[in-house]
Amino acid sequence: MTEAAGGTRTGRMVLGQNNYGKAGVRIVKVRRDTERHELWDLDVAVALEGDFKAAHVSGDNSKLLATDTMRNTVYALAKDHLTGSIEEFGLALVDHFLEAGPTVERARVNITQFPWDRIEVDGRGHEHSFVRGSGERKAKVVGGEGGERRVGAGLDNLLVMKTTASGWEGFFRDRFTTLPDTNDRILATIVTADWSYGGVGLDFDRLWGGVQDQIFATFTDHFSPSVQNTLYRIGEAVLEAYPDVEKIRLSFPNKHHIPYDLSRFGMENEGEIFWATNEPYGLIEGTVEREH
Repeated sequence: MTEAAGGTRTGRMVLGQNNYGKAGVRIVKVRRDTERHELWDLDVAVALEGDFKAAHVSGDNSKLLATDTMRNTVYALAKDHLTGSIEEFGLALVDHFLEAGPTVERARVNITQFPWDRIEVDGRGHEHSFVRGSGERKAKVVGGEGGERRVGAGLDNLLVMKTTASGWEGFFRDRFTTLPDTNDRILATIVTADWSYGGVGLDFDRLWGGVQDQIFATFTDHFSPSVQNTLYRIGEAVLEAYPDVEKIRLSFPNKHHIPYDLSRFGMENEGEIFWATNEPYGLIEGTVEREH
């Protein structure tokens, strides 16, 4: 029996959901067996779930895989398994940890890939010189003992802008509304997108590149009456173009660009000078999925 302020409760304490792993595993791999080098720059996080009660309750670590071992495993498996997409590397890691951990029942691997573009010299990408690109590629692989494997992907920190073909008007007004209607504004946002695949034996590099290209294309191809409308159009276009994508979640923080008042200086601002502000900002998020 346990007594606490405000009453008496009965029953014993039990361990609830728990997991452990290794995060922030930074690995760079250079493929050197060709004259034109290939480069992977990753941040890997591993999380394991299973029967870890003995370690939590009685301090018995005999069936726990050390997180230091998990780190070493990421580097070791990269030698032979990091040769293509980060999703395929994630699947190899999940398979390994499900077998290696004595009481592991479920494994989750999250990978962030930082982009490096080839430096162009005389119009041609250099064989072994790179410059950091924009945006980050994401992969999430989850697996269980019964052979279940789920793969998701995404992108993050991708700043996009269009300088016209966007507006915000006809919105609901109450007594605290001061914002004027506009049919011509800058639309800028940092794209965060996460999507899930319907299978595992897929061309993940082709799919990820295609989804990113579709996001870019749809962002540009219409007048945007709201960020909400653009978000839905992008999600719909991705699902129409790629049947292997089950659903996509998008997050668009509105990076406001406010026309600066030059009239006090006796000057006109004809949509040229803007005050770029970070906070506070609108945040528009949503999921587009297939109807079942």
